[in-house]
Amino acid sequence: MTKESEITPFSAKSSSTSTSNKRLRVASSLKWAGLAGFWIQLVFGVVSTVTLLLAMTNRTERNSAGTGFSLFCAACGLICLIIGIYFSFRYQKMSQLLAKTDTVRPKKTDTFRIIKIGLITSLIGMFLTILGAEAIAGIVLTKILAFGQGEVLAGKDKEFVNSLDIFIVQANINIIAAHFAGLLSSLWLLSRIDK
Repeated sequence: MTKESEITPFSAKSSSTSTSNKRLRVASSLKWAGLAGFWIQLVFGVVSTVTLLLAMTNRTERNSAGTGFSLFCAACGLICLIIGIYFSFRYQKMSQLLAKTDTVRPKKTDTFRIIKIGLITSLIGMFLTILGAEAIAGIVLTKILAFGQGEVLAGKDKEFVNSLDIFIVQANINIIAAHFAGLLSSLWLLSRIDK
């Protein structure tokens, strides 16, 4: 045997072992990022949904002009969050396909595409929710600034900060935190898969 033929089988075996290790590392990254992203987003999503439902059923305090806009933005952010939760769940399913040896594995381009869609969904949801949070923060600020020192008890015709405002602020903050978790898991995946 020539020296070249002796090296070829060894390097081919080493290459397949290296590819298998990389595939398992990517599968593990997809699994853990999917699990963490799924559960963090799900918990924040459930809390935000309950808070938004409480805010939407409170019709007696809904008299500010920007309250409807901030509720709409929070609801749009929540819809994007549901899509982000689906993509985190899909990361887990992709990890199972990569870990199995007898199934057709997803391509690297497909994996990147799905992660980028999840990333874009989280960015859009975060942007919409930040718009809603800015609107409700402006409303709360104008209500607070309408009162001077010592005018709180005397101001009968001025509008107080009510529980609806606080519910919307809380829902927006929770949705932003959930989208942030989705962004972190997607960015971490991109960095791990690209190695």
